Amino acid sequence: MSADTSSSREVFTVLAAGAAVLMVVHCLGRFIYTPLLPYLIADGLFSAADGAAIASWNYLGYLAGAMLAIRWHRPDQIRFLLPLALAAHVLTTLLATQTGAPGWLAAIRMSNGVANGMVFVQAPALILEWLALRQRTAFSGLVYMGVGLGLLVSSALVSLTADWLQGAARWWPALLLSVPLAWWGVRHLMRLEVPVRQPPAKAGRSAAAPLFDRASTPLFLSYAGAGLGYILPMTFLPLLARQSLPPGHWLLDGTWLIVALSTIPSPWLWNRLGATFGDLFALKLNYIIQLAGVLMAVVWPDPAGLTACAVLVGGTFLGTVLLTQRLGRALHPHQGPRLSAAMIALYGFTQMAGPWLTKQWLDAGGTLSAAFGIGVAALAFALLFTFLVPRPSTG
Repeated sequence: MSADTSSSREVFTVLAAGAAVLMVVHCLGRFIYTPLLPYLIADGLFSAADGAAIASWNYLGYLAGAMLAIRWHRPDQIRFLLPLALAAHVLTTLLATQTGAPGWLAAIRMSNGVANGMVFVQAPALILEWLALRQRTAFSGLVYMGVGLGLLVSSALVSLTADWLQGAARWWPALLLSVPLAWWGVRHLMRLEVPVRQPPAKAGRSAAAPLFDRASTPLFLSYAGAGLGYILPMTFLPLLARQSLPPGHWLLDGTWLIVALSTIPSPWLWNRLGATFGDLFALKLNYIIQLAGVLMAVVWPDPAGLTACAVLVGGTFLGTVLLTQRLGRALHPHQGPRLSAAMIALYGFTQMAGPWLTKQWLDAGGTLSAAFGIGVAALAFALLFTFLVPRPSTG
């Protein structure tokens, strides 16, 4: 089907299907743990340091899932593995409802992370290739709106059920919503027809051409810093609010709600800024704003600082993802899914390091607010390397 005959309704349906599966694995799988964490600690299931360790295991699984997606990156392989990964998400979420033991939960969350990593790489990569065939890549960032809506849904699920669920049972709402969303989303994505792309014959090389070169390496390094920079507030902001604010303060649950509300328009905003001013310029601006947000939580861990952190980080982190993915594809247009998987694997590795470093800091007697300084340094690193990324000839 050509760009002329590809209907807007078809594009909308594909983007909605992608948004649904990202909501399932990334919000009802990964990020619902953030608002749940203070409640699980208060229920006596584990300590704050244990909670950080469990988060690290989840991010290790995410890294493993992204690495698997590097190996199996072709559209035909994605169509086979995507339903299996979503089924694994449902199964591991079911298991989480059955135990609160830190050791078991760490293993469950690691397995859930594998499914998350695979879907978060493969679904947008498949959709991006499908859109590229129709000259509609400018719409690709909109698939991440599922994450913004999912954060709002995860906040509501936790807050509305907080008083009548306890311990491991707090995972049930995520499970019950995941099943229909995953089923609907994957049914539509499996119908996409995307041929396997081959590099130009003049290149004289296979699809295994190097991903790291003078153009892409600074972008990879920048994305690594981004992974470490954003993950601290996106894992620990509600817990920091609980430690910094008096009991009953509306921001105890409100910080995550603010993050969610700020995230919803973020893909549209950064998609538009990238299309108007160029993805590279927009990415630099994105890092400046995100860095300022994390810094607010370090300097002013009070209602004003926590609110600013929630707004600025929530409003930027998805922009980082979609802008970097598009830049990467513009630099290596014939390695779209493979490049996407490699970048997210690196992103996943530095995300895993964030909670682990936080655990070491807390065990040594440091404060959670000061630990956010790690994120400030990481985002400064990310910003620095964007100035070494060449402007792509396309996009």
